[in-house]
Amino acid sequence: MTEENRDGAKKVVVIGQGYVGLPVAMRSVAVGHEVVGLDLDLRRVGALGSGRSHVDDISDDELRSALDSGRYRVSSDYADAADFDVAIITVPTPLRETLPDLSFIESAAESLAPHLRNGALVVLESTTYPGTTQELLIPLLEQGSGLAAGTDFFAGYSPERIDPGNPTWGLQETPKIVSGIDAASLDQVSRFYSAIVDTIVPVSSPREAEMAKLLENTFRHVNIALVNELAVFAHALGVNVWESIDAAATKPFGFMKFTPGPGVGGHCLPVDPSYLSWQVRRKLGKSFRFVELANDVNDHMPEYVLQRVSRRLNAEGSALNGARVLLLGLAYKKNTGDIRESPALPLVELLQDQSAVVHAVDAHVEDHQWPRTVERIDPGAVDFASYDLIVLITDHDEIDYQALEASGAPVFDTRNRLRGATVEQL
Repeated sequence: MTEENRDGAKKVVVIGQGYVGLPVAMRSVAVGHEVVGLDLDLRRVGALGSGRSHVDDISDDELRSALDSGRYRVSSDYADAADFDVAIITVPTPLRETLPDLSFIESAAESLAPHLRNGALVVLESTTYPGTTQELLIPLLEQGSGLAAGTDFFAGYSPERIDPGNPTWGLQETPKIVSGIDAASLDQVSRFYSAIVDTIVPVSSPREAEMAKLLENTFRHVNIALVNELAVFAHALGVNVWESIDAAATKPFGFMKFTPGPGVGGHCLPVDPSYLSWQVRRKLGKSFRFVELANDVNDHMPEYVLQRVSRRLNAEGSALNGARVLLLGLAYKKNTGDIRESPALPLVELLQDQSAVVHAVDAHVEDHQWPRTVERIDPGAVDFASYDLIVLITDHDEIDYQALEASGAPVFDTRNRLRGATVEQL
């Protein structure tokens, strides 16, 4: 595939310039579209407009190149969406007190609708429950525009599959599920994404596409919960769960490797399966037991880490009260700066509730997202030996693991990254 857009240049509006929307915007610029990146976060808009990327997968150089091309601009004003050909909605869909919060989708649809015109295409990428595109998004667009979906404009759903920090499978390389509310819409969605990704996977309707995304993340969520609970029991039984997992992974069929950790984080795993569980309960009156059990196991992993940390200190004649604890990594995922739903955050609260003094190292997390109660330590100036215990939460590559192992400092490693007499694994 060449970088030239096979359908010609279009005006593309990407609503939301986070870890999903910004890569979509950059790739759309690369194939020749004129792109407006809309975001209501004025700090983010200002940073992007000056060439500073907050997304690890998009470098400052790539962002500046897009800005310099004249085909990318960032704005907080929906007036800049006027006369768009394609609009991609990539806004957050968080949980609020365990219930799905679709207010960002609603706001985006209501703000976009007055600028909708005949022949335009609107695609939702935000993760949500099956039926959202047709039951929520389309009525809002029709009400605000006076146009009819499928007659006057096209619409569809294409779930994001961004894996932050993955050097192999980026937006372009990862197969893209596409759907439309009718055959003509599917054709338009397919044409647009065929120009920016290598492979598209058409499905029959937005409901199947919405379900596919939830299935992907529920699969991961349940299997991570399995190995997390297995790790708890294996430790109690005196079994090295990491060695057992590596041994099982040598089987060339019938097994997929998942590893335990301090919990799950990010927008996807702690949130998306709950959307499916909520929809099953709301529509069918049934309990999605696998999801609810996985939630229970994964949500309690920070408490289990606290128990192990406390036991480790007690074994050395110390206690959490007044202990100096250094957390390595606050982000939920290696080599990214995303702390949304990170298990490090409840662990910080649990440690501080026990009067521990908590410091942390994480070069990826932006200052405005840093927990105010935690002292930030420069990765290049860490005195490992000065801490009563070091807890490896996120195994970022820039941490000097050799220096840590050589320091002889006591370590609790939740990622199986370290070795040594003073290191204890989850």
